Amino acid sequence: MLRTLLLVTVVGWGLFDVPSAIAANPPNVVFLFTDDQGTLDANCYGSNDLHTPNIDKLAATGVRFTQAYAHTVCCPARAALMTGRHPQRGGVNHWTQGNMNGPDGINMALEEVTLAEALRPAGYRTALFGKWHLGSHRDFGPKKQGFDEFFGIRDGFIDNYNHYFLHGQGFHDLYEGTTEVWAKGEYFPSLMVDRSLKFIDENRDRPFFLYVAFNIPHYPEQALEQHEKLYENLTGPRRPYAAIVTTTDHFIGQIVDKLEELKLRENTIIIFMSDNGHSMENTNRIRVDNHKSGYPKGHFYGAHGGGNTGKWIGQKGSFLEGGVRVPAIISFPAKLPQGEVREQAITAMDWYPTVLDLCGVEKPEAHLDGHSLLPVIKTDTAATPHRVLHFQWHKNWSVREGDWKLIGRDDRPQASLHNLADEEPEVVDYAKQKPEMVARLRKLHDDWAKDVMP
Repeated sequence: MLRTLLLVTVVGWGLFDVPSAIAANPPNVVFLFTDDQGTLDANCYGSNDLHTPNIDKLAATGVRFTQAYAHTVCCPARAALMTGRHPQRGGVNHWTQGNMNGPDGINMALEEVTLAEALRPAGYRTALFGKWHLGSHRDFGPKKQGFDEFFGIRDGFIDNYNHYFLHGQGFHDLYEGTTEVWAKGEYFPSLMVDRSLKFIDENRDRPFFLYVAFNIPHYPEQALEQHEKLYENLTGPRRPYAAIVTTTDHFIGQIVDKLEELKLRENTIIIFMSDNGHSMENTNRIRVDNHKSGYPKGHFYGAHGGGNTGKWIGQKGSFLEGGVRVPAIISFPAKLPQGEVREQAITAMDWYPTVLDLCGVEKPEAHLDGHSLLPVIKTDTAATPHRVLHFQWHKNWSVREGDWKLIGRDDRPQASLHNLADEEPEVVDYAKQKPEMVARLRKLHDDWAKDVMP
């Protein structure tokens, strides 16, 4: 059996006093990647107004990170997660192709080795249910990049009931691989989680990698009715946002419950993370007559910005902490600490080498920008693997070293300099006061850009 052939790496298991020997029972891997769930938007992160028992349970049975970074928007975060590399290396530095039946656009390079492509040769069955958003062209996509099964959205978001992308003229976006699926009226998060539960059941006797790429709490904020009722006493933008966060948590719970039911939970690595900060896209309305979704002109489908960032400022689309700092948890009861918190800086790219170490699977030859988090997971005194953090999206970029962060734009000579240690972090722009720091950080960014975008 393939389960008996995978070797446990010395680097991986040795940190937890597990013998370096044949792994008779390699762990399953489940990614729970949420969409636009903000920096502190779970009860276990201090948002006491939110009902998130299932995310909280993951934190209680795992390690919760307080300084985890994904990216500023959806596409680059997903590229970083799937490849362990800066998204620019695979050509993802602008919006990728949306409509599979539309004009050709940007798609993540097929040369990128996804985590699914790394795990499948080691005997793992692989599936992605939910949102891909790394290019919708039929010659690219999940089934071209290591996933045995794919059901979901090839682009970035849909109405959860009619399954249409709502920007512009709109287009239908629900697929089984590259075969279009019509299921009008059926709630998409239920559809994708039902597929996830079926996949777990069918692969209970072999190792599997399941990437559950939620399209919620991303707008349109279409929560389940029972969760809307929980927040009848809340007012303003927090109310619909809180409800859709709890709906997201509800579906996370269904997946964890299935693992427990089948007695797979102990030996399953669960990684929970959001792709970017909360959305404040509050001007999104249907702007044309005869929209393909059937919605009338003027129909609102955006998000009013109900996220909680605490002392941090910013939101999705910015490089301020509220845009890129996200909730993140790893839970693997059989091998990793439980109920612990780590404050070291980590990134979405780090899950790739971490999972391969925990699964005893050899890393690909490609240069990885992520680092295994096993030393950080072992102790809260380990150094962060990231002395410098880099982000770029189209012409906008940022670089952070220590508490200093420079935010700039390729077509502008000016950049703003911020300090995360201030009482009100990132509010003050120190660029004029500290030109030497600006020059230092700008050089770090320029050197990085030359490396990742040769």
